[in-house]
Amino acid sequence: MARIESDKSDFTKGSIPSNIIRMAIPMTVAVLINSLYSIVDRIYLGHIPGAGSFALTGIGLAFPIITLITAFQNLFGNGGAPLFAMSSGKGDKDLAQRYLNNAAFMLVLCGVLLTIVSYLVKEKVLWLIGASADTFGYANDYLDIYLIGTLFVMVSLGLNPYINAQGYARTGMLTVLIGAVVNIVLDPIFIFVFHLGVKGAAWATIIAQFISALWVILFFSSKKTPIRISFKGFRPELGLIGKIAGLGLTEFCFAITNSAVSMVCNAKLQFFGGDAWVGTMTVISSLREVFQSLMHGVTGASRPIISYNYGAKCYDRVKSCINWMFSILMTYFVLMWAVLMLFPSAFASLFTNEADVLACCKVGIRLYFMLQFFMAFQCAGQSTYTALAMPKHALFFSLFRKVILVIPIILVLPNLFGLGVKGIFLAEPISDIIGGLACYTTMRIVTRKKLNPESVTAA
Repeated sequence: MARIESDKSDFTKGSIPSNIIRMAIPMTVAVLINSLYSIVDRIYLGHIPGAGSFALTGIGLAFPIITLITAFQNLFGNGGAPLFAMSSGKGDKDLAQRYLNNAAFMLVLCGVLLTIVSYLVKEKVLWLIGASADTFGYANDYLDIYLIGTLFVMVSLGLNPYINAQGYARTGMLTVLIGAVVNIVLDPIFIFVFHLGVKGAAWATIIAQFISALWVILFFSSKKTPIRISFKGFRPELGLIGKIAGLGLTEFCFAITNSAVSMVCNAKLQFFGGDAWVGTMTVISSLREVFQSLMHGVTGASRPIISYNYGAKCYDRVKSCINWMFSILMTYFVLMWAVLMLFPSAFASLFTNEADVLACCKVGIRLYFMLQFFMAFQCAGQSTYTALAMPKHALFFSLFRKVILVIPIILVLPNLFGLGVKGIFLAEPISDIIGGLACYTTMRIVTRKKLNPESVTAA
């Protein structure tokens, strides 16, 4: 079959830095805007007169449950996109089409099932992960409405990687830009004008998610789209679904373990410090989402370039892309670290004006982010494993950092040397340096033969 030719999707042409930048800028904007869905909610809710700190903490408690839902979007969205890109790079449009169709089917199915399950278990989970009598109502009210839009999240964010993998990064950016603008406009109206509080924030979010999903559906229905979704004569192919899930398992586990870490962290913070410290973790999570937007943009832009060039056997370009990705990530993480170390209170004040929460944030932010620049190693390694379809390595290092390092440290360290809540926040920098170096060093070793043209030819 003839190889697909497109100025947008042929990543074997042009310089590697220009390809990364062309893709990364709109994708970074898209990730940043996507994070605004929940962060804008937190900013507005944190400043509700008389109830801001409780509302902010309540949303923070809902966040791990929302993360669990988006994990399935990662499983079939980010899991299938590299395989889709590799097939396109090889010129096999039919196989790329089948990957896309099976991913879309699974995203819709997960959206329906997750909605049902989440409604059944959410209240018990909220009490288990650190809700108090003051914060439970806010978290539960938000989830009651937010969960209605689960299917919209699966469609919009789950299929967006397949838009980017075809080279339409600007269109992918618009997927979240349109929804985010709607959310930002509706939030203050629903929260303050209609006095709906957390319920208003949730309604604004799901309306925005619906519009984003509609945009994605229109893109994949357009005759101008190179590879569209088509369910004509479609039957689920378990083999392809297995490959998609196998590669997406890394980011799925990454999201699941992030959720697990948040749950354990909130429960321990409630035990050792109370609502103010749980609210601090909500602020930290929000800052992490915003400041890691460029990281997601760079890795998201690099993965389809690496996958496409690997499929086209352009191994030198693959190596170059990995090197550029790491350099950009390290530069950014160092800058991010410096800003957060210097101005923790200024950033915390965006979310709350409660004196007790601000005092906790000043301590918590500096402890949590103190070695954040080592995440450049983790992100570069994980993204390379995913882009080169090495799910076992990607999965191991995802689990290694969160399950083997972070969670045990959170459970043990607060009880030692009277550290208390400080021990909880120190789990992040300890895991950053150990997990990051282990992941990146191993990636360099195991990909050496894989990216050697002579060894591949001989094989």
